[in-house]
Formats: sequence, structure tokens, C-alpha cells
Amino acid sequence: MSDTTGPVVFIGLGAMGFGMGVSLLRAGLDVCGIDRDASRMASFAEKGGRIAADEVAVREALSRASVAILVVVNAAQTEEVLFGPGGIAVQLPDGAVVVSCATFAPEHAIDFEARLAGRGLLYLDAPISGGAVKAAEGRLSIMASGRPEAFAAARGALDAMAETVFELGDAAGPGSAMKIVNQLLAGVHIAATAEALTFGVGQGIEVARMVDVISRCAGTSWMFENRGPFIAAGDYRPHSAVEIFVKDLGIVAEAAEKGALSVPMAQAALARFNAARDAGLGREGDVAVAKIYAREGRLALPGVPENDEESGG
Repeated sequence: MSDTTGPVVFIGLGAMGFGMGVSLLRAGLDVCGIDRDASRMASFAEKGGRIAADEVAVREALSRASVAILVVVNAAQTEEVLFGPGGIAVQLPDGAVVVSCATFAPEHAIDFEARLAGRGLLYLDAPISGGAVKAAEGRLSIMASGRPEAFAAARGALDAMAETVFELGDAAGPGSAMKIVNQLLAGVHIAATAEALTFGVGQGIEVARMVDVISRCAGTSWMFENRGPFIAAGDYRPHSAVEIFVKDLGIVAEAAEKGALSVPMAQAALARFNAARDAGLGREGDVAVAKIYAREGRLALPGVPENDEESGG
């Protein structure tokens, strides 16, 4: 890891961001955490991080930052943080690098890079993958693209947060493109996991038994092994929410339509996630898509009784 990385401002201390911020602290970096949720900032301070709880503190932190890492939800939130009222683009010093980790279409990354360059700032298109556990361990995969100077400026932070940094090009765009390929597969595999496990329940097999067996057979996938235990435990907490895959598979569908491509598997998975959201499950874990299958088949899942119609939104 580079020992020249200066102060870091970290914006977005949610399920993924908190672990990433703590990984930076563990690597010895000077990190100031910012989040709309005061309790998250308090927890970050307990881990040894600095926090900026008011506008004056935010301005001071940004004025001395060499790296700003954004772990927000989508392009609209990234736009707001960068260029909205009080946006960081006018507060960061010349030469600072913005590391953007949200999932959105590549054209947004290209636009953000160009606009920041006009202000003397660097931009790294750097979507993340791996989940909250790997984020906390500093073992994420980062799909990154940007100018060599942006990689150099962010290197210490990247190495602290990631097990693997894929360098996918010298301009923004390819990082985001690769991430939506990943999300196509991830969304399909989660929906397939939910479908397979509820199908198995209909065949009289216990969920935990299926997870144990299939995880060691050819039909497994990383998502099956990661998400299957949640369904087996009746754990529908939002480790990653249904609404995230409504968004991400929606991006895939829009990109495919623009390219005149057919993505029927992604469309089918998106329909399942849309059904879960419409049933009030949008803020539950993405595995809550299994509840849709279970309701349709009048099946009971662990923690979810047969014919359960309770809203989870």
C-alpha cells in the first residue's frame, strides 16, 4: 500500500461504506466519515475515525482531503454529492481524486469525470463487489477505470479496501460497464437461488439441507452459497436490499435496450424483484424475492409461514 495517501473524506457509511471506512482506518489512513445518519457517524468515531457533523466541519475536511470516496446509492445521489448545493466539487483542493463506488450506467461516469476534470479534479470510476463482510475485511473487488494519475492518487485507499483492484482502462466508463455485467449475473443468480430453494421446498426438502448439498455440487454459485443460508435462517435483513436489484437490473435492461440486445434472463429476474418490491418487500434483503415464489406456491419458508402476506416494506 502507498504510504503517501493524504487525508480521506468518506461519504456514505452504510452497510458497505462503514466496513470500507473501517478498513481504511485499520490501514492507518486519516479518514473523516460523513453520513446523513448521525448514529452511523458516532459508530465510525468509536472505531477511531474523524467525523464531520456540521457544514463547517465538512468544509474543513474537504479542504484538506486528497481523496474523497463516495459510497452512495445511484447516479442521482452521486450528482447531488458532487455538484448539488454544497457539492464537494467546489470544495476539494486541486488534484484531489474522487473515487465513486455507486452502480450506474457508464455514461454517468464519463460525464462525472469530464466535469470534475474541468475543476482540476481527478475521478476514478470504481464500483465495488463482495458484500458487507468483505467490505469490513478490506477484501472487496473493485472494478476501476480512470486516468493513471487517478489510480496513483487513490492507490493507498484502494489497497486498503480491496483484495483485488481490476484496472480496466485509462478513462471512466469501463468500470461501470463491468459492474453492470456483474449485477446482471448477481441478480439472475439470486433469483435463481430463490426459485431453486422454494422449488425444493415444494419437493419436500428442507432449505438448510439443500444449501448444504447444492453448495458442494455443480449447481452451486457464489450467490447461492452466500444468500442460501439467509433463506435457510429466515434472515431477511437488508444486507443488500431488494430495491438495489430493482435499480441495478433496471440499468441492465436500459443499457440492453439502447444496444438492441436481448437479455431475457435479466428481464425475468427483474420481474421477480419488481414483484417483491410491489409486495412491500423493497427494503428487505434481496433474498426476500423467495417470498414471492413461496406465496405463489403456498409454501412455508423458514421464518415465513405458509400463505404469509405480511408487508415487509
